[in-house]
Amino acid sequence: MRRLVAWAGCVVVALLVAWYAGGQFAPAQPRPPAGSVRLGPDPGEPVAGYLARLPALLPVPGTSAPALVQLAAEVPTADAALLAGVMRVDSVVLRVPLARVQTALYFEALDPRIELPRALDTARQRAAHAAAAEAGRLTGRPGAVAAAEQAALADPGCACVVAFVVEGERAALETLAGRPGVRAVHAAPAGTTPVELALAPLLPEQTDRADPLPDDGPVPTAR
Repeated sequence: MRRLVAWAGCVVVALLVAWYAGGQFAPAQPRPPAGSVRLGPDPGEPVAGYLARLPALLPVPGTSAPALVQLAAEVPTADAALLAGVMRVDSVVLRVPLARVQTALYFEALDPRIELPRALDTARQRAAHAAAAEAGRLTGRPGAVAAAEQAALADPGCACVVAFVVEGERAALETLAGRPGVRAVHAAPAGTTPVELALAPLLPEQTDRADPLPDDGPVPTAR
């Protein structure tokens, strides 16, 4: 009888230890995969419908969230810094607008340790280097487009910022959305990390649907 009682006591102790260990060392909930939160219209989505659904996605008051700020037209980095104001900008999307020519989107993270105007300009320079690398790798029309992009991005005054990602509360995002030159502010769920974002900004030329742009225009000769 004593052995039975001792055995039962050991079982209870073992179960308690297992329960405690499970509570203390339970595996963390996995984060959503990289690129799982899309900011920007869905492919082919009507622009009017996309813009209409954005206000409901803003975070609740007092809560901060990342958001993609999409511009009505590409602007120089200095103008983008003025638009953002005091808000924290995590990354920028650059694009060289060429009439009826499909150009690349350059996604650049910003260094939070340096002032925003300089961080944006550094991002422009990195995009220029990336375009130069593509121009050296590609041939034909794609190579010519990359060369034209590199030439444009090399200019400090290039109007090439088409969107940027900020972090802010609802009131700040609403204020930003109302500024001249800002076409749309698409907020992610609160707590979304930069690595989870998939950025697909609405382009200025996309006025009816988020469809691919025409690619039948002449490519400017890079100087």
